[in-house]
Amino acid sequence: MSADFFDSNVFVYLFDEVAHEKRRAAETLIRKALDTKSACISFQVVQETLNVLTRKLAAPVTPADAQRFLQRMLVPLWRVMPSQKLFADAIGLQGRLGFGFYDSLIVAAALEAGCTRLLTEDLQDGQRIEGLRIENPFKA
Repeated sequence: MSADFFDSNVFVYLFDEVAHEKRRAAETLIRKALDTKSACISFQVVQETLNVLTRKLAAPVTPADAQRFLQRMLVPLWRVMPSQKLFADAIGLQGRLGFGFYDSLIVAAALEAGCTRLLTEDLQDGQRIEGLRIENPFKA
C-alpha cells in the first residue's frame, strides 16, 4: 500500500517555467516518492502526463526525453492498471459524487491502490472519500 496517489498535474509542474513554487513542490514530492516508494499512480496518470509533455507544453519534450521521463519517473510509481472493476467503481463514484468520469477514475484508482491521500489540484482540497483525503499540494 502507498500512502499517496499523484494526479498528473504533479508531474506536469516539473516542466512549468512560470509557477516556480509549484515546480519546487512537485520536485520535492516526486523525489521523496521515488526514494521511499511511498506513492503511486495509475495508467491514466501516465497517459495524461505523457500527452501534456509531448503535445501541450509551449516547448514539448522530445520523444527521447519523454521515453526517459516514462522510465525514470512514471514507471517506478505505476501501480494501477485498467480493469473492469476499476471502471465500474469509477462509474459508481461518478453517480454518487457527481464528478466527471476522468476525475472519478482517478479517485477509484487511488482507492484501489489503498492510498490515504490523493494529491491533486483538480478536486476539492480537504474532501474525504471512503478513507481517501483529497489534498492540493500546491495550495498557498
